[in-house]
Amino acid sequence: MIKFLIQKEFLQIRRNAFLPRLIVMFPVVIMCVMPWVMQMEVKNIRVDVVDIDHSVESQRMVRRIAASNYFIFNGQRATYAEAMKDIEKGRADIILEIRDGRYLIAANAVNGTKGAIGSSYLNQIVVSSATGVSSSAAGVSTSLSVGEGAVVRLLYNPHQDYKLFMIPALLAIVMMLMTGFLPTLNIVGEKEAGTIEQINVTPVSKWAFILSKLIPYWLIALFVVTVCLLLAWLVYGLTPAGPLWLVYVLAMLLALFFSSFGLIISNYSDTMQQAIFVMWFFIVCIMLLSGLFTPTRSMPDWAYLTTYVNPMHYFIDAIRTVFIRGGGFRDVAHQVLALIAIGLFMAAWAVRSYKKNS
Repeated sequence: MIKFLIQKEFLQIRRNAFLPRLIVMFPVVIMCVMPWVMQMEVKNIRVDVVDIDHSVESQRMVRRIAASNYFIFNGQRATYAEAMKDIEKGRADIILEIRDGRYLIAANAVNGTKGAIGSSYLNQIVVSSATGVSSSAAGVSTSLSVGEGAVVRLLYNPHQDYKLFMIPALLAIVMMLMTGFLPTLNIVGEKEAGTIEQINVTPVSKWAFILSKLIPYWLIALFVVTVCLLLAWLVYGLTPAGPLWLVYVLAMLLALFFSSFGLIISNYSDTMQQAIFVMWFFIVCIMLLSGLFTPTRSMPDWAYLTTYVNPMHYFIDAIRTVFIRGGGFRDVAHQVLALIAIGLFMAAWAVRSYKKNS
């Protein structure tokens, strides 16, 4: 019985004019576009230099700023007041004044993030020039001096490329849509069309109906994860440093949660509009509190407590451990157990909340 129900689901997907295109295009857009725009790096910072010393060291400093990937050298100004006019008119973001061997960094704080991060980048170049250590702001370092005789070596993502940090976590967004939104809208759509009532009066069991709705999207999720991994390799040259099978295990555990969560919402929703709004409300909260974009430790204590029940947080932490740091099963056992527990709880709730009239 379940075999024919799964065939029905695939026939419905194939006959839909939009879904096949979405299944192919969504991972391509996520992997090829999002890593370039979803990043916390600040680039193209326009810098005015006021060089009063005109020394060899100051000219070396100017050349390092001009060679940096993060700055746009806006030219040298004769006085600080002249450079300040560029700030006021929006033609510059930061001023570096070199006078008597001292350095003054003044940043336009209208855009606080750009001013603070840009000042930090420029400060790294200034400090590294004084200590003779390569600066990451110049885009060439793999280590940072933190004191006399102490050096921090960056073992993972040594060039601090934000794309490497984001690409594994973007799998969570792909799984969220493919195994969360699509099954939810499918079931609610059948409610609106009235076809689900015909199934409810048949001898089909709860489990058979639910599995027939979820298995096709789990298989689609496996296909999409494979496409994402291939794109990460072909476009960025990135491959999992850890076991590949563990990436699929983590993806399917996250799929179990999202599909169960979507089924719960569809069971309590009568219209597609209602399901979309409720799903979107919870998804935004889960995504923003997961550590996808910002470290969870920077959250307030009350917000950090939500990560203990946030499956996306466990998935992102585990996938970055496997993908970037080369961790094995023992390194992510805690996250795997948490995903299993949350997924099984949501699956049991989904089955219990589904009301079948027989």
